[in-house]
Amino acid sequence: MVPIQHIHPVLVHFPIVLIYTLAAIDLVALAGGSAVTKKSGAGTISTFVALAAGVFAIGTWFFGGLALDHAEAAGFSSDVAEIHESLGGITAFAFLIWGLVRLTLWIRNREFRAVTIAIPLIEIGGAVLVTATAYYGGLLVYELGVNVAKTAIAG
Repeated sequence: MVPIQHIHPVLVHFPIVLIYTLAAIDLVALAGGSAVTKKSGAGTISTFVALAAGVFAIGTWFFGGLALDHAEAAGFSSDVAEIHESLGGITAFAFLIWGLVRLTLWIRNREFRAVTIAIPLIEIGGAVLVTATAYYGGLLVYELGVNVAKTAIAG
């Protein structure tokens, strides 16, 4: 069985990849004149990638909280962890809301030209947000060694 504190690092890569992929899909669709708010090929793929990003972000945030609880129970405390946790919550709920907005637009199956232009810009903002969150997560692991077993280096 995977220790509870190790589930977060397993899940965390999914919302990261999905938001970058989503922004790329929607930029290409916009450049090609496709409406991502309609039940078209590009619209359907884009919508469900947005929804998946939101669902994985919420799961990642939830297990990140459990991982932090585990670390704090072992005596860990850091402002970096608090920043990462706050950004993680903002990111998770922003992605979930965005996925639900995209699903609603897709269900309505209409082209909203003004919204279509804003969609990739919003997703690029999401990519910036997830990058900032990931940066602080990287500091926790690579600088502070949170929930990481120390190994001996032969030398």
